[in-house]
Amino acid sequence: MTWTDTTTQAPPRDKRQAILRGLCSRCPRCGRGHLFRAFLKVADHCPHCGEALHHQRADDAPAYFVILIVGHLVVPLALSVEVALAPPYWVHALLWGPLATVLALGMLPAIKGAIVAWQWANYMHGFNPHDTSEIPLSAPARPSGQKR
Repeated sequence: MTWTDTTTQAPPRDKRQAILRGLCSRCPRCGRGHLFRAFLKVADHCPHCGEALHHQRADDAPAYFVILIVGHLVVPLALSVEVALAPPYWVHALLWGPLATVLALGMLPAIKGAIVAWQWANYMHGFNPHDTSEIPLSAPARPSGQKR
């Protein structure tokens, strides 16, 4: 959701700069603090500028983009090697399995960082300090005695 209220419109954020910072796993606001506290766990706040990052909702998007990119890189290479050299299947398994794994694991943090930064730059989800219409993520409590 983009902020569109004309009375208290939030200032525009530099989307390109934010996404480049996210690709480098840095805070989209300051570019100095680490975006992740673990491999793919986004920090709650930037350790340098204090920007709240816990609002992000990257969900499965990074995995989908990584699969798309890695597939478009590895499949043409595998087909080219097959047509040119026709190696045994075990050679294909030794080449393309590890390559796809390394590429995917290497790209995941950068892609997730870019998605989180894109959300921040566009005031999506909770990144808009003026938007109070966000739906809470927690499910409503069930009355006692009810089962699933």
